[in-house]
Amino acid sequence: MSKPVIEVEQLSKVFNIGSMHDSYLTLRDTLNQWFHHSKPKNENRVIKALDNVSFSVLSGEKIGIIGKNGAGKSTLLKILSRITPPTSGHAVLRGKVSSLLEVGTGFHGELTGRENIMLNGAILGMKRHEIMKKMDEIVDFSGVEKFLDTPLKHYSSGMQVRLAFAVAAHLDTEILLVDEVLAVGDAEFQKKSLGKMDEITQKQGKTILFVSHNMSALAQLCPNSIFIKDGKLIMYEETHQIINNYLNESYFIPKNLFYKSSIDIKTKSSAFFENIYINHSPIFKHDEFIAINIEVKYNNYSKDLILAIILLDKYKNRVFSKIKPLIFSTNLKILFTIPPNIIAPNIYSFQFQIYRSTGGVVQDVFDIFPIQIMDNGTEMFSYNDYGNILLNEAIWEIK
Repeated sequence: MSKPVIEVEQLSKVFNIGSMHDSYLTLRDTLNQWFHHSKPKNENRVIKALDNVSFSVLSGEKIGIIGKNGAGKSTLLKILSRITPPTSGHAVLRGKVSSLLEVGTGFHGELTGRENIMLNGAILGMKRHEIMKKMDEIVDFSGVEKFLDTPLKHYSSGMQVRLAFAVAAHLDTEILLVDEVLAVGDAEFQKKSLGKMDEITQKQGKTILFVSHNMSALAQLCPNSIFIKDGKLIMYEETHQIINNYLNESYFIPKNLFYKSSIDIKTKSSAFFENIYINHSPIFKHDEFIAINIEVKYNNYSKDLILAIILLDKYKNRVFSKIKPLIFSTNLKILFTIPPNIIAPNIYSFQFQIYRSTGGVVQDVFDIFPIQIMDNGTEMFSYNDYGNILLNEAIWEIK
């Protein structure tokens, strides 16, 4: 069995907060500490960006890296790219590495796009004729042909990312490290880039580590992912399991998407929600049904009772609401369904309410069931600026 192309063993990285990097003190700083027998300031104020992380990746694998901001994802890629050294542990990479970590990484603003392509190829150890052989493919993919002989400093951030990704994806490397930088591109280029990364792993056997907050892109590209939290590797499993875990922690999603009312509400309200639940994980593709089961009970039924269901976006703005008069039943069960292709990819939550048409709220269950609506890979959405897309009305069914 061949060795993994990436082996990470007990990797840790510690930063001193508020002081200079311990590995890059100037000669003046070092002499000053020696003469005055002083220690660096804030010696005890340290943060562990990575804490004893170990994993391995085989050739041709596409591995996602998921975690909140500050979890240590970018630090991991910088260590693997040899931009910064680890504090302890080690990482072995078997093959040439191309990385796309920040807009303009490895590029020079005064050089033209063409010159930067040549420079990057040379840094990766490629000969001039090898780079020229790939030049047309790189330029065509990047879409910046008109500006190829313009200094890079005049490119927009999106154009820089297009060119940088095109270079990283087309030059002869075995390992590609990609950070969240692709989010700068438009929806069309994001989709194009994901397709290219899938292609180069399938046909060329390249290995990819992909950091992103775009859960749909990760689910589409990476069969397996790593979940990093507070610098520690929490899980290394199938991507859908990692996403579920991440969303549960990030948005406080109940594992079974289940609500049960309290005894106080039952005894004090004329009507109350006995149970509300969704028989699904927190993640839906935008072409899937969303079905919510609601059980209502009465202490004192009246004909003016109204049920309202409200969908909220991640900023708690109302996307849509539906209302329905409540009929009498000793055990009223209501099924509320949202058909496919109704809601754009985003984070949403629900609000459920019972109120009287004559005035007054009977019960208000606010901001429960946060869910993630994802692209199914066949539609193009801009994950930076998409709005709430409602294409049709929701369907009600009362049992």
